[in-house]
Amino acid sequence: MSDLVLTRQEDNLFFVTLNRVDKRNALTMEMTEEIGAAVEAAGEIPSVRAVIVEANGPIFSAGIDIMALAAMRAAAGDEHPGRWLRRMAERMQRALHRIENTELPVIGALNGRVIGLGLELVLSFDLRVAAEDLQLSIPETRLGLVADVGGTTRLCRAVGASRAKDMLMTARSITATEALQWGLVNRVVPAAELKDAAVALAQEIAKNAPLAVGMAKLVIDQGAGSDKFTQMAMERWAQSQLIMTEDIGEAMAAFMEKRPAQFKGA
Repeated sequence: MSDLVLTRQEDNLFFVTLNRVDKRNALTMEMTEEIGAAVEAAGEIPSVRAVIVEANGPIFSAGIDIMALAAMRAAAGDEHPGRWLRRMAERMQRALHRIENTELPVIGALNGRVIGLGLELVLSFDLRVAAEDLQLSIPETRLGLVADVGGTTRLCRAVGASRAKDMLMTARSITATEALQWGLVNRVVPAAELKDAAVALAQEIAKNAPLAVGMAKLVIDQGAGSDKFTQMAMERWAQSQLIMTEDIGEAMAAFMEKRPAQFKGA
């Protein structure tokens, strides 16, 4: 892990911090892959109940580092540009899939600006807390390009086709208030309260049975696009796994004894 992506564990929460302040947290290929790897690694720590992705500095992410991408293209030499671009996009897509596929809830604490690849990264999170001054945009069409790291796919699933087309075709920025109305973010708070609000949301989730939280995430994400009966079959399967866990017994005992449950994720 480089010093551009920092990680730390605080009690039952795992923090991943973008730390390229001098470049407005512009994302390189390596940073994107490190973020994916860090979130995936957090999922292997039994004591962790949620991941919070945040950023140092006034801007969460200014998007892809164009200069770094150009240097990678130059290093590729005579490779066909179309093939090279598909290969690079696939690498970044895989990095974001690692975030999406972990059973841990992943929460973004978003400040300043979230642009282009930065927004594609954010769309791979489960929940998003925004500072009041946040602006989000995905301006690839201004460059003659299309969002290719889940920007069209995840954005459409998050806000619907009409609103996704609005953002993608106009390339305009939307405010935190508009993003909240669209369901693109879950909370909007004063900038000074951003971390506390993200932690509070994570701890609210952490009170619940971790296996159940993970199963809920899987059924929602992996059932997306399935017909109703297929997704309901996934619900039955998930429930049949959870009914055999120790946490079920703990939940029942805590209810009867009128005390908070102490879940083990077992």
